Formats: sequence, C-alpha cells, structure tokens
Amino acid sequence: MRPAHLAVALVAHGSRDPRAAQATEALAAVVRARHPEWDVRASYLDHSVPRPRQVLASFDAAGHRRAVLVPLLLTAAYHGRVDVPGEITAARADGVRLDVALAEVLGPVGGRVPELLLDGLESRLRSAGAGRSSGGVRAAGADGLVDGVVLAAAGTRDAAARGTVEEAAAALSARLGVPCRVAYASAAPPLAGDAVRDLVGSGCRRVGLASYFLAPGLLWDSAVASAREAGVRVVAEPLTDVPAVAELVAARVTAAARAEAAYAA
Repeated sequence: MRPAHLAVALVAHGSRDPRAAQATEALAAVVRARHPEWDVRASYLDHSVPRPRQVLASFDAAGHRRAVLVPLLLTAAYHGRVDVPGEITAARADGVRLDVALAEVLGPVGGRVPELLLDGLESRLRSAGAGRSSGGVRAAGADGLVDGVVLAAAGTRDAAARGTVEEAAAALSARLGVPCRVAYASAAPPLAGDAVRDLVGSGCRRVGLASYFLAPGLLWDSAVASAREAGVRVVAEPLTDVPAVAELVAARVTAAARAEAAYAA
C-alpha cells in the first residue's frame, strides 16, 4: 500500500562546516513537526549526504507517488537554476518515476519579497538584542536605537540574483524604518565592513547586521568579522529554523504541490 502523504525534500547547498548541516536538519525538524502528514527529509548539493537524487530514490522505493523539492536558497543563482533541477534529471536517469514538483527558492521571486522572510530577518534582529520602536530598531542595553542595518549575504556573480538581495534589503528597510545596505562575503562588493562604514558615514550611529544566510558557515563568519571590525553594534544569527522560515518553506511546498496537481489535471 502506497503512503498517502506528500514527500518533501529540502535541498541545501551543503558545506564542510558541520554547523550548516545541523542548521538544515533543525529546519527540517521544525517543518516535519508542523506538518506530520508530510515525509520531510533534508538533502545537500555538495559536501554532505544524502544528495537530492538519493532522497528522491528513497521516496520512490517507499511507495510515494509525489514529491516536492524545496531549494533552501535565498537567490535563484546557479545552484537554484541549474544544480537543483539537475538533481531531478539525474534521479530520472537512475529510474525514479514519482512525480516531482520543484518549489521556488525562499528569496524574492518575480519582484515579490515574502513577508515571512522579512518576519524571519526581523525576528533574528530582535533576538540579537534589537526590538522595534517608533523611531527605528531598539538595540541592546541603553545604547538607544539601531539606525541602520546591513543585510549580509553570501554573494554571487549573478547580477539578477544580486538584484533580488537588493529587493530584500529595500523591503527590510521599509519594514524597519531605517536605511539598509546590502553586503556580500564573496563574489561581489561591498564587504560587510564597508557597508557598515558607509552607513556610519551617512550619519548612522548604531548599525546592526541582518544575516541573509540560512545557516552558519565560513562565509557567514567572514561577514560577521568584517562587520565587527567596522564597529557594528548588533549581529543577528542566520535564519536557520526560525518559525517564519519554516512557515515559508511550507508555503513553498503547498504552492508547488498545487501547481503540479493543476498541471496534471
């Protein structure tokens, strides 16, 4: 008898840093707990196992009819456009026959920034010691307000993907009521420290770092170190398993499953 519930493969980039896989497994656990009717498993494009094609094969062997692949990516750069779909092609070549729907990435799509993504970024800033007030974002202790934010991302050479990070920064700026600058840990300028200094030079006195990362790792460490060297006052943790991100993953699953069902009909 075939299982009735939906199979969901979360696809992370993967890293040599063990913290990254721990973060991915933590997010998978939250999604699984919120949706016990789904068979939720984590997979990785590189450095860790299982690979997405292996998870799809295990779903097929378990008797699932349908699966959704969710890229745990914040931009639709090379990994989202090429590597993730390539895993579906590889699974087909290996004999996997279940229907597979590919969900959207977790970042902005079609110019729309998910409110849940902004919820997650704001939640992490608050947890780092910041909370909203009428004039900006209140910092830890008696220092007053964080009056500028740097949105630090991993970085990509894909200009269109960087454009979506800019969209997220603009939306976060509007949400928080303070200026927000983008920074990258690799592949493109500016570095986080340069963005902090830019905000300070424009008149900001207390700058916070919002982490546009789903998991910690060497690139996140580099962005934080650069920002701290420039005098950043608040550093938010990566999004990891924050409830809003788990909800966003679930929304991407539901949308992809519905689109697949409509296409099949």
